[in-house]
Amino acid sequence: MSRVSTYLNFMGNTEQAFRFYKSMFGTEFLTPISRMADMPPSPGRPELSEAEKEMVMHVELPILAGHVIMGTDMLESRGHERRLGNSMTINLELEDRAETERLFKLLSDGGSDQFGLMDMPWGAYWGLVPTNTGFGGCSTVRTMRAGSRETA
Repeated sequence: MSRVSTYLNFMGNTEQAFRFYKSMFGTEFLTPISRMADMPPSPGRPELSEAEKEMVMHVELPILAGHVIMGTDMLESRGHERRLGNSMTINLELEDRAETERLFKLLSDGGSDQFGLMDMPWGAYWGLVPTNTGFGGCSTVRTMRAGSRETA
């Protein structure tokens, strides 16, 4: 089933924030917290430090009325910095690859995609596009493997 969720980016304190949200809303993580160490190495990139390997790659938590928030740690060693427009994205999770491509094309029309649609190691067909509406945010569009609600 398709859903819309909110994705939050943090500079190293995702786990702390999500443990707070978990206690606040009284809900449980939908999947175990994924760590940066769980991802395959990036070709041509330096290896992550031990501290970065323990950072959060992905976490999902239901909050109110079925809405899910997700989060990740941004990595300074990869040049990530949190700024207006990249700390939160609207995440469109679709079941159909063709619909994913259609919405991604419409969202990036008149702008540029930040990360084009690609198959990701966690099973998603994923892309990131700054919105062309002028509010300074981003949208992610993805298709999950059938039956998968793993990381994004």
